[in-house]
Amino acid sequence: MTLRPGDPAPDFTLPDTHGTPVHLADLRGEPALVVFFPFAFSGICTGELCELRDNIEEFESAGVRLLAISTDPVFALKAWQQQEGYGFDLLSDFWPHGQVARAYGVLDEERGHALRGSFLIDADGVVRWAVVNPRGQRRDLEAYRTALAQI
Repeated sequence: MTLRPGDPAPDFTLPDTHGTPVHLADLRGEPALVVFFPFAFSGICTGELCELRDNIEEFESAGVRLLAISTDPVFALKAWQQQEGYGFDLLSDFWPHGQVARAYGVLDEERGHALRGSFLIDADGVVRWAVVNPRGQRRDLEAYRTALAQI
């Protein structure tokens, strides 16, 4: 079941592109936007994350930490981050495979990858906004802007 506004955000620890663990609980006191995506190097995912990269100042000025998560291994995410110049965290939910995506209700169990789910988590660790798009449908930057205005 996908998380909804008002639900506590499941805690997690995942490695970033340098292998450094990022622990959601360590971010308490500041809001975070957790963005799940299916695959590094894929067309829609690249477009979505480049749009976030190009508008990162909107998230930073709102004090929101951006965490992008997929079931890709660390090495693939690192290569993609370097290629695209992403200045935000890319986290690997590779092993145990999809454990965090499953906890957030966005793991496609049949295909073994995360769905396009985004969760705005407040400073207290509560989901304040959530969206999950069907396969092949990108997320809208305006929806992120609307959610940021509520935090």
